[in-house]
Amino acid sequence: MTDRITTEVAIIGGGLGSVAAALALLQRGRRVVMTEEYAWLGGQLTSQAVPPDEHIWVEQFGVTARYRALRDGIRRYYRDHYPLSPAASADRELNPGRGRVSRLCHEPRVAHAVITALLAPYRSSGRLTVLQPAVPVAAEVSDSTVRTVTVANPRTGAETVLAAEFVLDGTETGDLLPLTGTEYVVGAEARADTGEPSAAEVADAGNVQSIAWCFVFDHVAGEHTIARPDDYDFWRSFELPFWGAPMLSFTAPNPRTLVPEERTMNVNPASDATGDPRFDSGDRDLWQFRRIAARQNFVDGLYDSDIVLANWPQLDYVRGSIIDTDDRLSHLIAAKAQSRAYVYWLQTEAPRPDGGRGWPGLRLRGDLVGTDDGFAQAPYIRESRRIRALTTVREQDISIKARGTTARPGSTARSVWGCTGSTCTPPPAGTTTSTSSARRSRSRSARWYRWAPRTWCRPPRTSAPHTSPTAPTGCIRSSGTSANRPANSWPSASTAA
Repeated sequence: MTDRITTEVAIIGGGLGSVAAALALLQRGRRVVMTEEYAWLGGQLTSQAVPPDEHIWVEQFGVTARYRALRDGIRRYYRDHYPLSPAASADRELNPGRGRVSRLCHEPRVAHAVITALLAPYRSSGRLTVLQPAVPVAAEVSDSTVRTVTVANPRTGAETVLAAEFVLDGTETGDLLPLTGTEYVVGAEARADTGEPSAAEVADAGNVQSIAWCFVFDHVAGEHTIARPDDYDFWRSFELPFWGAPMLSFTAPNPRTLVPEERTMNVNPASDATGDPRFDSGDRDLWQFRRIAARQNFVDGLYDSDIVLANWPQLDYVRGSIIDTDDRLSHLIAAKAQSRAYVYWLQTEAPRPDGGRGWPGLRLRGDLVGTDDGFAQAPYIRESRRIRALTTVREQDISIKARGTTARPGSTARSVWGCTGSTCTPPPAGTTTSTSSARRSRSRSARWYRWAPRTWCRPPRTSAPHTSPTAPTGCIRSSGTSANRPANSWPSASTAA
């Protein structure tokens, strides 16, 4: 028997944006049902295990009150529950991991605890219902309105129909768009579609930013080497033409110059950087780049080692997209396999500063990410389906070079995160490094962004991006009475994990 829940607002997907939307609604007295595929709400900060990427003025301005409350709550959690060193305790802008990518590098379990606390009174009062694990599998649409969304437990198959006055898509890849027949685009758009100077001549829906399956580790005495992966030889020899070395290495292109550079990894340094991206946000030292616990921030003897989150270019999975493909599950499995091979390489073959090879003391910390195998619950996802909006922000709207000094009348725009490079899928065949074809840029603006200069993808195919067959271009419409389950909706990413 299928359950049915009627509510004011249904939020499908439980990532960070979904949590923010839920809090805004709940604080206004609304009733909300939120679904999430994984065990922890919070997306990037929790199930994906990745600390926030933030602009350099984050401590002063440029954040919402609710996001400020989340950041303050994370720091308060450390002050209340961790024995900090005197210096860390006195630091108003405490950065627990002293990582270089953000001024707040923290354990994913801490973010999970803080988000749980923020939502606790609403769950207790019954105003918020959370369904976990749950993924969307179908939707009923009539008169261009989403009437219901059906979600299913990926473990048991049990289904629940959600009927709501408003439905929000908070999934990581825009999963409600195909289910509801809403117009969308995915991958690289053609220059004729957007008018963007740096867009490709031909659209390519399969040209999507790579995912990465992250992991958390430390380094302690003893032997902690994992079993040699069966596919280790494949990943050990896998090399992209423009990378400068195999993926199992410390080499990766500089995201700004695109020139391959050699990274280092200094395990448990006696002293290190300030953990402030205003002074050094680079990834030249992988140990410090996304470190989430720096032992010097805590009382002497509490930590035998720093704790590091690996979300590095070498983990970028470029062999295929997980969007609109029957091969979704196989790509998820392969992405984790690539990361597992990198762990083994670090433990056995990676060059050490002392001239040796490998760190057998590197230990996966699944206890900190809520898994048995040490890898994050979910892959780190950079790109989603993008809804075809009434107005789309394009390169010529934000690029100083493209727009000049003109502004759009009656508009307000705010952005303090630059366009940065990320590898894309599938890997380019026979391409060479260049500033024109080496990298796609990314913006952190969910489904509303387009691409700015630099493309790092294979030559485009002739197929156009997927769109709804019936919805008119330029507005958000739905296609008919009921959207069918997509062929690739099962099994879910949680099965792959």
